[in-house]
Amino acid sequence: MLSFTDYFEIPDEKMIKVMETALSRGAEYCDIYFEHAVENQLTMEEGIVKEGIKWISHGAGIRAIKGEGTGYAYTEDLSLEKMNRAALTAAAIADSGASPPPVAVSEVPFINRYPVEDPVTGIPLEKKIAWIEEAEEAARKHDPRIIKATVSMADSLSTVQIATSEGRLLRDTRPMIRISVSVVAESDGNRQIGVSSGGGRLGMSYFVSGMTPAEHGQEAARQAVLLLDAVDAPAGPMELILAPAESGVLLHESVGHPLEADFIRKKTSTYTGRIGDRVASELVTVIDDGTVMNDRGAINFDDEGTLPTPTVLIEKGILKGFMHDRISAKHFGVELTGNGRRESYKSPPLPRMTVTYLAAGESDPDDIFRSTKKGIYCKSFRGGQVDISNGDFVFVPIEAYLVEDGRVTAPVKNLTLIGNGPDVLTRVTMTGSDFSFSDGRWTCGKGQSAPVGVGLPTIKISEITVGGSELQ
Repeated sequence: MLSFTDYFEIPDEKMIKVMETALSRGAEYCDIYFEHAVENQLTMEEGIVKEGIKWISHGAGIRAIKGEGTGYAYTEDLSLEKMNRAALTAAAIADSGASPPPVAVSEVPFINRYPVEDPVTGIPLEKKIAWIEEAEEAARKHDPRIIKATVSMADSLSTVQIATSEGRLLRDTRPMIRISVSVVAESDGNRQIGVSSGGGRLGMSYFVSGMTPAEHGQEAARQAVLLLDAVDAPAGPMELILAPAESGVLLHESVGHPLEADFIRKKTSTYTGRIGDRVASELVTVIDDGTVMNDRGAINFDDEGTLPTPTVLIEKGILKGFMHDRISAKHFGVELTGNGRRESYKSPPLPRMTVTYLAAGESDPDDIFRSTKKGIYCKSFRGGQVDISNGDFVFVPIEAYLVEDGRVTAPVKNLTLIGNGPDVLTRVTMTGSDFSFSDGRWTCGKGQSAPVGVGLPTIKISEITVGGSELQ
């Protein structure tokens, strides 16, 4: 099992001195975020390994907080001189007043949510090349109409250490693996794309417990070939069925982001001031939970040193809470939720999702289909965009089908889903009992990148606007 390797070798006394500097101008709180990260990426196109990249980053970010203001600076040099210089820069957020002295640090115990024994980072390059070759070969062999296959694999191993002026010390090693296959199929000038990807905070065992490289290649090829015979999507208001797992990205974008508390604090979210209001169907319970074992969005503690707990955001349609970092939690006078996350030591933490999902219901998935007269069934998505201020979104499905008289019929192409997150949640009329989490493929952008997870059961939405090329 992975154990913490001390790449920093910073004695407690040195951390205390740096924090004293960060507090020297009147800040109320400070912390130091140390990080040593190794990241690798391989990309194969046209049967050739066209890119191989390795990054190593090493440094510390120092944050000072005064009220709702944040001073932040980072350094790649962990000498006392350079860290103190960064601490003075962070300290400039405050200009006067006495600060509480930093408390002697002591290590905080936590539950390891990703006990990996076989990390991918560090294994021979030949092994990784064999995996992407396996995926590429499987995609090309699936069908003679496959004209292009691109395979990428990324892995990382990050070692982090957080020390706070309140005396908390946390150390963690965070593994990650992700494989992605993109395939183009062509027939008579008609080109279509299929995508398959996955991973998580796992090691080489992912290819045993999850999908093998060959299975990812075959799945991407299956999608692309399927879409060659797809019909153009109808346009207009229709019923919508979302498949389990990957469809949770729609929830992440349209509802999750507006529930991040920095948007609430700045009053730019459609959910501002609505705690206790009914904001969704009584069939809807939405949770953010960084404790999901080995998930891509799992954390042992957030990037402020807070241990994660499941956070109920919406319960049976009622808005219950938001995702907080230290600043927003203090602003609203609530408990920390473990959602302070950052891209690296070069960035201060922000309220961010971890693993966000809509809880299972009681409906038989078959009954959901049988109840649908005319609708669209979406299985996977490329992603989407949302306007945080009002919840309006646009999503582009990859694999989708017509549902007619209770049966899944023709695959469809060239469609978008257009709607409003809060409105769509009020239109959920059935939630399935078949909940599952997405395979680890999603990365969230919010000025900074962060790995996240999503989950969903089969759900039915009574009406959504479908942007297609065929009028009903």
